[in-house]
Amino acid sequence: MKSFRCLLVLFLSPFVHLPARAADYDLVVYGGTSAGVIAAVQAKKMGKSVIIVCPDKHLGGLSSGGLGFTDTGNKAVMGGLSRDFYHRVWKHYDTAAAWKWQKKEAYGNKGQGTPAIDGAQRTMWIFEPHVAERVFEDYIREFKIPVRRNEWLDRAHGVKKDGARIVSITTLSRKTYAGRMFIDATYEGDLMAAAGVDYHVGREAQSVYGEQWNGVQTGVLHHRHHFGVLKTPISPYVVPGDPTSGVLPRISTEPPGAYGSGDKRVQAYCFRMCLTDDPRNRIPFPKPKGYDAKQYELLLRIFAAGWRETFEKFDPIPNHKTDTNNHGPFSTDNIGMNYDYPEASYERRREIIREHETYQKGLMWFIANDPRVPKDVQDAMRRWGLAKDEFTDNGGWPHQLYIREARRMIGSYVMTENELLKKRPTPQPVGMGSYTIDSHNVQRYITPEGHVQNEGDIGVSTKGPYEIAYGALVPKRGQADNLLVPVCVSSSHIAFGSIRMEPVFMILGQSAATAACLALDDGVPVQQVDYAKLRERLLKDGQVLEWKKGDKP
Repeated sequence: MKSFRCLLVLFLSPFVHLPARAADYDLVVYGGTSAGVIAAVQAKKMGKSVIIVCPDKHLGGLSSGGLGFTDTGNKAVMGGLSRDFYHRVWKHYDTAAAWKWQKKEAYGNKGQGTPAIDGAQRTMWIFEPHVAERVFEDYIREFKIPVRRNEWLDRAHGVKKDGARIVSITTLSRKTYAGRMFIDATYEGDLMAAAGVDYHVGREAQSVYGEQWNGVQTGVLHHRHHFGVLKTPISPYVVPGDPTSGVLPRISTEPPGAYGSGDKRVQAYCFRMCLTDDPRNRIPFPKPKGYDAKQYELLLRIFAAGWRETFEKFDPIPNHKTDTNNHGPFSTDNIGMNYDYPEASYERRREIIREHETYQKGLMWFIANDPRVPKDVQDAMRRWGLAKDEFTDNGGWPHQLYIREARRMIGSYVMTENELLKKRPTPQPVGMGSYTIDSHNVQRYITPEGHVQNEGDIGVSTKGPYEIAYGALVPKRGQADNLLVPVCVSSSHIAFGSIRMEPVFMILGQSAATAACLALDDGVPVQQVDYAKLRERLLKDGQVLEWKKGDKP
């Protein structure tokens, strides 16, 4: 009878504390992005057990989701597994079978300021989406990494902690994964946030970190993604010049904010479409459900002003295909329609993604079919369509929205433009970036003069590669002592504009996994990893931690 009472108390009392579940894995990686896959590979190479748990069906994030015209910057600072990824891409395209729709000699060798194909270094930086996905899947098979797909973190109740350490994560399907170390490799930072780690959404004021290019940047017109490129100003009103007639769609009536002030706005999102002009492999642009031609009235005024740069970012990738990106004052960037995405519920995020898909599919349909579009532009657009052999389970449409920016951790060290511009040194580097500080527009507003304008597009050279601090990958001590964050890194909005490149995410994924393994070996929090040991191992594994002018790629 006594034993029965004990069992009854054990099962019924909410105050009974059961022993913590033993760890299933040394490392649990949440997120199937490029950083997530590379982190898992590195953990395996260091002899640790690892699993990838992810909402994704397709691995690789944007690297396999349409961004094949790689934002490389200086290739000399890309080492380790990041470089190995591009070497594996090169191996694929070094075979005749890879060139189905185009002869290799006809492709050319155009990359981001440097050759797409580097025969001497056996790397290729420009590729088709399905090729990148195949490389990531090859990693999974080669290293025998278990992957649990379509598993969504229970953000409200799914993170179990013991003090400052995460014990396990539970998904909406009620599956639990216990680990000794965790990596949040998502674009959104969902695990980080659910674990109680400090983070920021939006732009900090210039005064927060002493930056020039952060905060509201009214009057700053970089690149050619603004209305200043036109010969004449454009009216935002339904009846040009008449505010009483109402405002055209996709123009905010809110004030843009004071110059240099902070806000909750984030960089615009888009899909990186893979298009083709080969009739044998082309799907005509589909007219999306919910199509509304009025959404594109502003574009007609831009065309009428003489703008003809529609095809400037149809960047060529192999086999008569493109990585198509935003370009111009009104393009694929869905400006101002994503502010609540970073912290939105899964249901709300799906709504935002659907709205972005409708907008962008509608944009392509509009240009190709609306009789008001200039004939020269329309005829050129009708040559293009979605690639039939890409994203084959989604009608040729990318499976990943380009989440250029969501949450950003406020960790042990915050990267700012001051480190990127070498105004102050970076402590304990674990990788390098080199791409231009590149922030896309965050709003489209009405100027005091009554004209439409975009704001937030910033392009500033870093004047050479820069180091990224280990402290930017780890939370503050006591918040999550066994978590590393290689994607939503600890950085200001404007610094993230450069760090956010896919090769850098892979670099940081490898470094994060290395640190996790060393923390396990030494039995210390990630904030107390011996940097000398970490540096030694990173260099041994081919990571590049410093750069001198003249270093070869």
